Amino acid sequence: MRVAVIAILIAALSACGTTPTTPEPLPAVSADPSAVSGQSPGTSPAAPESAALPNVVGMNHQAAQDALQAAGFYYLTEEDATGQGRLLVSDRNWVVVEQVPAAGTLVAKTEKILLRSKKKGD
Repeated sequence: MRVAVIAILIAALSACGTTPTTPEPLPAVSADPSAVSGQSPGTSPAAPESAALPNVVGMNHQAAQDALQAAGFYYLTEEDATGQGRLLVSDRNWVVVEQVPAAGTLVAKTEKILLRSKKKGD
């Protein structure tokens, strides 16, 4: 019985055409790191757009974030300016007391902007 099962398996495997095939060659890869698709050699990608940072000091934290995003700045971080390490859960209850970089600074729109805020009443 076992011999019959083995014979059937061998016959089935040989019928599958298990002949090794030669894989197709892979396309050539350029060793030049400056050769980026869509760019001609010797050019670099365009620099990120820059703009003057709006002044958001004195605004409630949510309004400050909205103003910065309207100006094209989206990489925004925040921290408790009192040093207590509190999280700004409800942005409308906080007031921006410092921004880094300072207002008016010409920065890339992809640069990180830090808003340091205090809770209203602190």
